[in-house]
Order: sequence, then structure tokens, then C-alpha cells
Amino acid sequence: MIRIRPLATVSFIVLTMGLAWLVAIPLWSTGGLTSPLFGILVPVMMFTPAFAAVVVMLVLRPVPKGERLRFLGMWPLRPARRVVWLTVIGLFAPFFLVLASVFVAAAFGWVTLDLTNFSGFAEVLAASAPAGAPLPPVGLMIAAQLVLIPVAAVTVNAVVAFGEELGWRGFLVPALRRLGTWAALLISGAIWGLWHAPVILLGYNFGRYDITGVLLMTAGCIAWGVLLGWLRLRSASVWPAVFAHGMMNATGALVGLLYAAGTTFDMALAGPLGAAGWIVCAVVTVILILTGQFRNQPELAGAHGKMLSAPRV
Repeated sequence: MIRIRPLATVSFIVLTMGLAWLVAIPLWSTGGLTSPLFGILVPVMMFTPAFAAVVVMLVLRPVPKGERLRFLGMWPLRPARRVVWLTVIGLFAPFFLVLASVFVAAAFGWVTLDLTNFSGFAEVLAASAPAGAPLPPVGLMIAAQLVLIPVAAVTVNAVVAFGEELGWRGFLVPALRRLGTWAALLISGAIWGLWHAPVILLGYNFGRYDITGVLLMTAGCIAWGVLLGWLRLRSASVWPAVFAHGMMNATGALVGLLYAAGTTFDMALAGPLGAAGWIVCAVVTVILILTGQFRNQPELAGAHGKMLSAPRV
């Protein structure tokens, strides 16, 4: 039975947080979200959890050498059917959950939708195009955006999401399993949210520059982290969470395609990491609880020992 020592877990958390700030510091002196370095440093920051996990594995050796890939959920992918189907669920479910959050936000009056003319998106396109330049039909542009979402989710977004997921769901969730399922999911989600602080305090995601933004992000990461963590525990593989995270990032701005011109919306309420997203994630979590899904946490077939074992609650 593999149980991660507290020293290894704490070292991972401290190293990941420290590296995130170290990578993001140049943004604070070069324009924040408008910095020319933003597109470079944020993807680098997303790989700091993976880097921290690898360093902890190699230096502190909390897992025997031959069991490391298995513990992290990278390999082997057995039974293949379970891993594949949960990966498919992980890839496509976030799109529908984010879409549901848009309609939840509309139901609460947090956003006004235009599902006929997509006038808000058309307004943005017109403002960004050169004066007098012809624009393609907005419906065609919406269709193109929807086609590109899964493509982006399984390519560039999945690559950078792997940088996070190898740390959060690959290492941290199973490392915390000794505390019980819910402690592992909630604590790992909170740490995931706090890790975003270097860019959230610059106004990323919510347009807030104080602790409010960090608290909003932490709540959002706890809500989504429960679902990503369930994918990890239910499949005993990190890959479903990787592709789910990739799709989350690809659909994060979906509400911006559907709102009505002349209106505004607050991502703290209408965004997938805001209140609307919390509601949707909570509903799905309750359904998973009622159907006993959190009690079903199989080990990888053929594994020696119980890598995710802990009292199940």
C-alpha cells in the first residue's frame, strides 16, 4: 500500500506555489495581462505543478521507482475500456456543463442572451475589424468557433492542461487520499484555486485585483475540482482529467458568443468558474453522490498494492 508522507505532499504544494509566483513575477512589471510576455509565461506557469510533482518524485522518492507512472495515473491504461470511456466523458461533458452554466446565468438574470442574431459577438467582431472591412455572417463565425472548441481542447489546451493535471489530479489527489475522498477533493481544489493567485490578482478571469478574485477562483476550482477529481478516482487514470481540463479552458469564454449586444455580464456570476458554474457543478456532484459514483474507485488493473487506498467516505 503506497501512502505519501506529509513531507512530500507539503513540499509539492510549497514548490508549486513558489514556482507559480516566480514565473508570473515578470508580468507584474511589464504590463500585467497586456504584457507581451503573458502568452509565454502563463503556459509556463501551467507546467509548474507537473515540474513540482516530478521533482518531489525524484528527490523525496515517496513512490518506488517502478510504480511512479502507475501512481500518477499515466500508465498503464487498464482496463482500456474504462479509461477510454471516462476520457470521452471528460472531453465532452465540460462543454455541456459550461453551456448549462450560461443558461443558469440567464435564468438568474446575470446575462442577457441573443441566440438568434448573436448580436454581442457580432458587435465585438465589428469593433475589432478594420473600418469598412467586410465581415462574414455571424452565424458562420459562431459555427466555426464551435467546431474549433473540441479541436483546441484535444490539442494545445490538453497539452498545457497536462502540465497542471499531472500535479493536481495526478499527484496531489492520490497523495491526499489518506485523509478520505472528500478531504482529498476539497483540499486539492482549494490549493488549485490559490495557485492561480499570481494572475488572478492581475485581473485575470474576473477583472478583480484583490482577494475577492482569488476567493472566486478558489470556489470555482473547488467546484470543478470535485468533478475532475472524480474522473481521476473513478478511472484511476489522469488522462480523463487532462482532457476535461482542456475542454474547460476551451469553453471558458462561451458566454461571450451568446450574449446580447448593449448588455454586459460579470464573469464572477455568469462565467463557468463563477456562481453559475458553481451551481451546475453542485447539481452534477449531487447526482454522482446519489448514484454512488464516489464510492466506486477502482485501482489500476494488475497494480501491486492499493495506490489510491484510504478510508472511503
